[in-house]
Amino acid sequence: MSTTDAPDGWLEAVEGEREKKERFFRDGPRSPLSPERRGESFPGLDYYDPDPAYRYELELHRYDDPERVTVETTAEGEQEYERYGEFRLTVEGEDVSLQAYRPGDGSDRLWLPFRDETSGDETYGAGRYLDLEPDHHRTDDGRWVVDFNRAYNPTCAYNPAYECPLIPIENWLDVPIRAGERDFPVSHE
Repeated sequence: MSTTDAPDGWLEAVEGEREKKERFFRDGPRSPLSPERRGESFPGLDYYDPDPAYRYELELHRYDDPERVTVETTAEGEQEYERYGEFRLTVEGEDVSLQAYRPGDGSDRLWLPFRDETSGDETYGAGRYLDLEPDHHRTDDGRWVVDFNRAYNPTCAYNPAYECPLIPIENWLDVPIRAGERDFPVSHE
């Protein structure tokens, strides 16, 4: 189900999250940017305009016996996840599915990594992420809020010194997701 009428305060929340991230990247001591690229040198982050058509309230089709999977990283490492369930949705008139993963630490958070037709052109080439927290991304009737307006780049998009999990091929979408964060406007140093 797609929700084109976002709840009250949705736009303000999305814009507020973006402003907070901008401040953290520009001024935060733990910013993933090198010190030379912070402060006045920071070019800012680039986003698609918020669009409630990319906000979905979806049932998670949980697997009876979630499979442990190993995901390769940008630094030739590996991270363990549990393939926990699948979200089914329609984007740009196409039916697609996204695998939802739980971190190997056993937390209830879901990780939705994805690549789409904008990857490498309008958005970061390796793909983007969504994180879903049960306390913040669930509706009263138990569905999950999958809001691509909150899609973000992994830290390795800003600094190659970071190690990021790669997008499993099962979450490579053949449709464009023109929502969330765009590619970082300045190449790596």
